[in-house]
Amino acid sequence: MQKFDRELDARGLVCPLPILRTKQSLAVMASGQILKIVATDPAAEIDFQVFAEQTGNALLSMSEINMEFVFFLKKR
Repeated sequence: MQKFDRELDARGLVCPLPILRTKQSLAVMASGQILKIVATDPAAEIDFQVFAEQTGNALLSMSEINMEFVFFLKKR
């Protein structure tokens, strides 16, 4: 199990809200900390890959179980 410093529940939110809430969460975190995001938006898989590439935050892992996506992002 991946360790994390903060968790964001974005279930039930659709694009762009999961990304916007992620930005807000990362803004109060220190560099190197890990954010766990749980989302149900089918577009989240692509959205978080692009978000990580564009912002320089590391997408450590992503998984999907029963249409729930779990992402671990490491703040740059």
